Amino acid sequence: MIAGGKAVAAPKTSYGFIPAASVIIANMIGTGVFTSLGFQLQDLPAGFPILLLWALGGVAAFAGAMSYAELGAALPRSGGEYSLLREIYHPAAGFVSGWVSSTVGFAAPTALAAITFSAYGLSVLAPDAPAAAGQAIAVALVAGLAGIHAAKRRVSGGMQAFFTAFKIVAIVLFCAGAALLLDAPQPVSFLPAAGDGKVIASGAFAVSLIYVSYAYTGWNAATYITGEIQDPMRNLPRILAVGSAVVTILYVALNAAFLAAAPAADLTGKVEIGFIAAKAIFGPGVADAIGLVMASLLISTVSAMTIAGPRVLQAIGEDFPAFRALAATNRDAIPARAIYAQAGIATLLIVTSSFESILVFAGFLTALNSFFTVVGLIVLRLRRPTLARPFKTPAYPLTPFVYLSLTGWTLAYAALSRPVEVAFAAGLILAGLAAYTATRRTEC
Repeated sequence: MIAGGKAVAAPKTSYGFIPAASVIIANMIGTGVFTSLGFQLQDLPAGFPILLLWALGGVAAFAGAMSYAELGAALPRSGGEYSLLREIYHPAAGFVSGWVSSTVGFAAPTALAAITFSAYGLSVLAPDAPAAAGQAIAVALVAGLAGIHAAKRRVSGGMQAFFTAFKIVAIVLFCAGAALLLDAPQPVSFLPAAGDGKVIASGAFAVSLIYVSYAYTGWNAATYITGEIQDPMRNLPRILAVGSAVVTILYVALNAAFLAAAPAADLTGKVEIGFIAAKAIFGPGVADAIGLVMASLLISTVSAMTIAGPRVLQAIGEDFPAFRALAATNRDAIPARAIYAQAGIATLLIVTSSFESILVFAGFLTALNSFFTVVGLIVLRLRRPTLARPFKTPAYPLTPFVYLSLTGWTLAYAALSRPVEVAFAAGLILAGLAAYTATRRTEC
């Protein structure tokens, strides 16, 4: 940064480009890509429609990331949608968004990633272990990482960068193994075929985008730590663009590897997709080691969620006296109390909730949150045309329109086909409004 005409080093408490990009990549590559293919295959044929799902998810994520980049550079404060919607619309909109992010947007994916971590690990080490053992492992992972990230930033950022690099290398090697070692790949065509158009136009395809949308959740993670990024006006757009592009390539390649490795019947309805595919590619013996590697990949996901999510609680604490305790930071400017609060919510979800319902529920709410934030880009341009915008969304208004069209289509079909999950989502939003109203009354 520049001060008085001289270059001044960024504060030691800020995240550089690599740790911040690692947060995005690790937030995105998590439970969704290692589990959702089994649910998609329940309603869709293997092949081109499945890969198109993942490609469209990448297009939506990149379009959304470029929209968020403008908002984050123009309004550079940590807190993600909470801070953005509060500034663009009304404090109530920001509070509800933060309420959703803290209870579902981060705590639920953290819980699901920890559950999947234990499921992959136990499938190799102790396949007959009781469910309580899996819950204990998942809770221990959440608690351990909360302790690490609530301590020192250098350790936090370094560990995140290491595990994210490990995750990328492991996925690339897995895809290379599928391409080189499979003696008899499955007879799946990844090119368009007769009948695919009808499948793509179906409600099942749109609903399956919910799973994909959930898997891509996290492309906006850098906006949760905007105030802690070195030179955010310059670096935030680069971080968002690089993170979403890298993950899109990895996702399409990984799902092609899964479909080529194992019969669709073996994958349908299963959670441990990667372990099943690894058996087909590398054989049962090596598959055990691969299963443990895949379990370890989810450590970085839980880690990244533990870094980004609590910044929402911290921002709420800064703005609302009733939650002031969550804004407290330690000597390294880390919101330790907010980190432990989110870990507590994630632990509660681990011991009380079912997997698929949380996945659809969380996917719907996070997509809805992002939808209104991207709408906010248009609103902000109209309301505050003179606001300084260090970065402008390329190809505006086409870019936000692409995101809003794909996400809106997905949300509409999800509301029609999954009314129970949507009703719970509406209930959570109403509870957030009630909490906001009660908080404002208390302040008065």
